[in-house]
Amino acid sequence: MNNGDNTAIFSTDIGVIALNGSVKIKILDFLKTGCKSFDEIVQHTGKAKSTISVHLNDLKTQNLLEEAIDSNDKRKKVYFLRCQYVACSQEPGMKHYNEMLDLIASPEVHSFGCLKCLFHAVQYGFRAHGVNCDPIMRKIGNDIGNSLSKNIVSQEPASILQEMLSFWEENNIGSFTIVETDPIKLAVHNFFDCRSIPIKEKTLCSFAQGVLEGVFRAKMGEECVMQMLGKCDDTCDSCLFQMIKL
Repeated sequence: MNNGDNTAIFSTDIGVIALNGSVKIKILDFLKTGCKSFDEIVQHTGKAKSTISVHLNDLKTQNLLEEAIDSNDKRKKVYFLRCQYVACSQEPGMKHYNEMLDLIASPEVHSFGCLKCLFHAVQYGFRAHGVNCDPIMRKIGNDIGNSLSKNIVSQEPASILQEMLSFWEENNIGSFTIVETDPIKLAVHNFFDCRSIPIKEKTLCSFAQGVLEGVFRAKMGEECVMQMLGKCDDTCDSCLFQMIKL
């Protein structure tokens, strides 16, 4: 998450909440990795205890986090998320969105696949209107990956990877190269034709990241994240991800 963004949008049980203020966003971002104590939050943010107390109370009032008694020390409290990070604001950019709309209007759309072009246009459309939708794309990818895992029989990581690779290629999702197996490191190529479509602003890295996480969490029965290694842009051949078990 870029804590310098003007606004971050979170989904809660009572609806969507937009937050301004880098400290609150930094606290919620920190809690994504699990429960944290008050002292850990203070240390992470670098702010005074009185300041953090105010922010935590505000976030609790907005149903963005909860507090509980620390099971290891009954004198202390821990804090955990009650929300999902959905999106953040960014500078609008219409150029690539309009280029994608022009591509959809041209006969060339059939050579790339109409549905894939529409999928890219939706992503570019959010960015064109000043919304960075990477967080929710990753969450949706998690859900889709969990569903895709039902098509995979294997339980062992190496066999899971081979089944995934076959499934991706058979269904024209994309492909990946197994760089390492311990820890798992994958180079993802042309996910949903992100490289071959001629309009490139940012590829579908967050969605691919979420799909991989969803599959591995479901099949391996443990929490993990697929950390993206390096910055992805239109000059690189693949997105490199490494599994980190939590």
